[in-house]
Amino acid sequence: MSFASTAESPTAAAGLGSDPQWWRQAAVYQIYPRSFADADGNGIGDLRGITSRVGYLQDLGIDAVWLSPFYPSALADGGYDVDDYRDVDPKIGTLEDFDTMIDALHRAGIRLIVDIVPNHTSDRHEWFLEALKSPTGSAARERYIFRDGTGAAGEQPPSDWTSIFGGPAWTRITEPDGSPGQWFLHSFAKEQPDLNWHNREVHEDFLQTLRFWSDRGVDGFRVDVAHGLSKDLPANLPSQAELDATPKDGAHPIWDRDEVHEIYREWRGVFNEYDPPKIGVAEAWVDSARRPKYASAEGLGQAFNFDLLEASFDAAQFRETVTFNLELAAKSGSSSTWVLSNHDVVRHATRYGLPPKAPQEDKAGTHWLLTAGTSPELEAEAGLRRARAASLFELALPGSAYLYQGEELGLHEVAEIPDTDRQDPTFFRSPGFSVGRDGCRVPMPWSSAGGSLGFGEGDAHLPQPEWFARYSVQAQDTVEDSTLNLYRRALQLRRELQGEDALEWIELPGSEVLAFRRPGGWLCVTNFDVEAVPLPDGEVLVSSQPLAVDVLPGETTVWLREH
Repeated sequence: MSFASTAESPTAAAGLGSDPQWWRQAAVYQIYPRSFADADGNGIGDLRGITSRVGYLQDLGIDAVWLSPFYPSALADGGYDVDDYRDVDPKIGTLEDFDTMIDALHRAGIRLIVDIVPNHTSDRHEWFLEALKSPTGSAARERYIFRDGTGAAGEQPPSDWTSIFGGPAWTRITEPDGSPGQWFLHSFAKEQPDLNWHNREVHEDFLQTLRFWSDRGVDGFRVDVAHGLSKDLPANLPSQAELDATPKDGAHPIWDRDEVHEIYREWRGVFNEYDPPKIGVAEAWVDSARRPKYASAEGLGQAFNFDLLEASFDAAQFRETVTFNLELAAKSGSSSTWVLSNHDVVRHATRYGLPPKAPQEDKAGTHWLLTAGTSPELEAEAGLRRARAASLFELALPGSAYLYQGEELGLHEVAEIPDTDRQDPTFFRSPGFSVGRDGCRVPMPWSSAGGSLGFGEGDAHLPQPEWFARYSVQAQDTVEDSTLNLYRRALQLRRELQGEDALEWIELPGSEVLAFRRPGGWLCVTNFDVEAVPLPDGEVLVSSQPLAVDVLPGETTVWLREH
């Protein structure tokens, strides 16, 4: 297996180039660093582990890596509680390790996008520690959102708001003199106090952070909770019910306010100081019609589209989703983004093997999770078959494809994690409702044997099930029709075939058959039905399942070059 960086390879020798539009059609591979590769044997993935696998990433054929948070953190929320935005968590490396990693990636022709978390810091950040030691009304507290409580002695929170992770969204502090004090807002965990973006010091500090990483060679930034930074909180706060009933049309007190784009115009000014300019991609759970503002050339440049992730394995839903989002991208002048799995949702091989979720169930996909691995029953083979078909469909689309580590192995969600081993705050803050997101964050299986299946020398920080061995890189590396080699072939072809940012729908027999033509004369055809259909004429380039003569099997995608 080819794991190490190969400096002499043709791709490495070619370098990155200076194309300012590199991101428009990029295949971006998300690495959750604590679960990718562990070089020092402490059970936690690290930067040196990533560097040791650059050859694997190069062989896979990706254009860029998106690196989830690697900053110093207590891991109250998987690293999204940041202690210091301009350093590396000592448990996973040093700034020197970061420099070595980005050099290895760039030499392999792979760019790097890093996560930035501007909505909140951690409660261990030096600013928040200063705020706790400072009096009410101080400059230190003005960097965050502090309020006096309600009730006779301020013993009640400023409002009844609930956090995204469950429980109250306000936590009371103890003042320096030991008395009960003010309350601070945290939209997520209590260890993640929200920043006050009306404070100019907050703006300036993040501009400094953007330059710090850009000067080290980072090519772009994935912006966490991009729609949450700007807040306008009146003296008399609305109730949670009133907040929920307020339209998110640009004037909501917390989410997707119009003035958030003033922040990103500032950021764009920093991005454009570099050649080629840095790219931003917004994680913005907003009404689709408002997404183009985040993806504009004056703003971040691109925004995540989660619509395909939320769609069932259904021809009509896939076509409607693609058509709508290509039109939406055209409005912003950006390219669309396509996502099927990430660190926050149940892996799509599992989603497609479970009954479709009910309309009232949450977008994050937690209701798709198995209970003790048996309820509801997972049709594992069907789920993987559909996942392979959906992935090949996704990779044929114009725009950027964001892949999540392990999906190229066909990994399923890990349901059988003991409660004592779980780490995700949604599990602890939503007892009986959600088992959290740990099931998609279990460390990568590199080998078919060993204590952590090649992840590292010691035990992994989340337990890997025995069946992970069958999905390991080692088990699939030389198997021609493995999921890993399907991704390798598709990503290679994607680079060779990718043309203009357009597609043309083609009508073929069968209500569950979806087909489109890409510039350059090649087709993508997906049969969403379980029954086989006639295979269109053309040279087969790649297929998600073995093909019989002149037949496209059920739940299969094929790419064809037209004669």
